[in-house]
Amino acid sequence: MYQRKFLLAIFLLLNLGLINISVVHADIVEGKNYIVLTKPQQTQNADKIEVLEFFWYGCPHCYDLHPHLKTWLKSIPEEVDFRYVPATLRSNWVAAAKIFYAIEALGKTDLLHDKVYDAIHRNKIDLSNEPTLFGWIEKQEGIDRKKFEGAYNSFTVQNQVAKSTQMARQYQLNGVPALIINGKYLTSGGMSNTPQDTIKTLQALIDKARKEK
Repeated sequence: MYQRKFLLAIFLLLNLGLINISVVHADIVEGKNYIVLTKPQQTQNADKIEVLEFFWYGCPHCYDLHPHLKTWLKSIPEEVDFRYVPATLRSNWVAAAKIFYAIEALGKTDLLHDKVYDAIHRNKIDLSNEPTLFGWIEKQEGIDRKKFEGAYNSFTVQNQVAKSTQMARQYQLNGVPALIINGKYLTSGGMSNTPQDTIKTLQALIDKARKEK
């Protein structure tokens, strides 16, 4: 009988512990898990909750977060408007931003976005080198090399890169991956222990923005 009581007590304590752990994970703390921007920015659509991911293809932390973000996007809430924004915090990041906007201009983001990440991190291909990049592009099924080169070097892509550079300054970014929620909240990989924690913080900030609306 005493053994049964002891086991029951242990069971209750474990359950209470699990409840406490879930509460800790559900709560997000300003200054630790996210920050409120000193200069909130206007979003593209006031009727939506805007989520921006600032990334760099060469960033290993962005690469680690990407599959988790991609999974989250499969069940993105209807009121959320999500966009990728290539960051150009350093001059050697510009080539990666041009790659993103060039494949976007060709309507090939779904086809090539993951492949660019894999080429850099898994296959160790230096896509910042233009001859290497164009040679790699030529091997991708359904991609016209000349059209890609034209987009990559176009005035339109240059303007988009300049705009993303300005956006990074406005949001006072100092690293990636960085997620901006509704032009007001910022969370980053550096504020979480794991990519899964980053996604949990993102969801909590979306809920916060939803309540404020």
